[in-house]
Amino acid sequence: MDTYANILLITIPIFLVLIIIEISYGVWKNDQKHSYMDTISSLSSGFTNLMVDILGLGIIILSYPFFYERLKIIELEESILLYFIAFVCVDFASYCHHRLKHSINIFWNMHVIHHSSEEFNLACALRQSITNNLGIGILFLVPAAILGIPPQMISILGPLHLFGQFWYHTRHIGKLGWIEYILVTPSQHRVHHAINEEYIDKNLAAIFCVWDRAFGTFQEELDDVPCVYGTLKPVQTWNPILINFQHIYYLIQDAWHTSNLVDKFKIWFMPTGWRPNDVIVKIPRSKVEDVFSQKKYKPKYNLIHKIFVGFHFLILNIVLYIFLSSFGSLSLADKTLYLTLIFSTIFSFSSVMDGFKWSTTFEFLRIIIGMLVIYFQEELLLTDNPTITLFLLTYLVLSVILNFLILKSVPSRIS
Repeated sequence: MDTYANILLITIPIFLVLIIIEISYGVWKNDQKHSYMDTISSLSSGFTNLMVDILGLGIIILSYPFFYERLKIIELEESILLYFIAFVCVDFASYCHHRLKHSINIFWNMHVIHHSSEEFNLACALRQSITNNLGIGILFLVPAAILGIPPQMISILGPLHLFGQFWYHTRHIGKLGWIEYILVTPSQHRVHHAINEEYIDKNLAAIFCVWDRAFGTFQEELDDVPCVYGTLKPVQTWNPILINFQHIYYLIQDAWHTSNLVDKFKIWFMPTGWRPNDVIVKIPRSKVEDVFSQKKYKPKYNLIHKIFVGFHFLILNIVLYIFLSSFGSLSLADKTLYLTLIFSTIFSFSSVMDGFKWSTTFEFLRIIIGMLVIYFQEELLLTDNPTITLFLLTYLVLSVILNFLILKSVPSRIS
């Protein structure tokens, strides 16, 4: 994990710079594809996913080494050709896993957040789930294990494969000629994120579009059908933590309220979006019927709201940098503190921007708990670094001031 932390110290600034370039290009061309809160929500989602990944909080049911040791036919030496074969195997596994998440109700919860933005830009690439680490996708790497591809190669190629999916989350690049027949491009991935009837659940490949073309899930972007983004059941929140669990909450709610015992079990494994007939009547939920008349989730904000969010997001970046740069020397208590600070901050400021009535109260409670943690840090076995302590204390004091300023101007909740 130390190596992964060092890689993230390099890649995160690169991603942020590229996003800033995309925003600047949109300003220059008077064709902005970002909105303030949506972009902050996307980047915050990336922070939550990163924390879960680097702290190894996923539930690994089965691992690749488990299959490798039992299924390999031969042991192969590392070579450029073997790396290419391994990359193709990783990409095929990604396609299969991705298709599963778009096909079955329970697995959609692992992926819905990536589609939840009603915009489409580079920041959306970082909208990743914190419930995606169940180890299910490893089943699709069985062909790689049979071929004898060593686990260390999969470990190296996994992050590279993920990073390689960043660039095509943009609306500023058109079709790319012959490349469209080999690689996934921005045009193809715009289709994937669209909720138009023609586009839904298409273009599931990650790097090589040949899988879509081979297995019947390919759809070209049509000139006369502009892409509309989001989900058919709009999430109506900026809070990435709520989005991560919204779909599973709906499934639990439907399974509990349906009177059909078979449906209580069936709902989890039916196609994405399926609901028992009786709960459709009991608990109606809004669904996009006409994509072109769909209104984006956009509460009205003033300057203090933007300062509030920008301040917390800036602090998050600093805290994340401190966390990654000192990861190897941190105790379990320290790591837990960073996790709690990052998650609670994101949950708090995004809830304020959503206009929940309890959000400012939660923010005050978060600040009080933070100050108590700093006060008792020696008893809690936290690293006694006076510079970091002063920084966090200053942050919490300023948070109190900002929360008082925003207390009477919380945006109205849009339901």
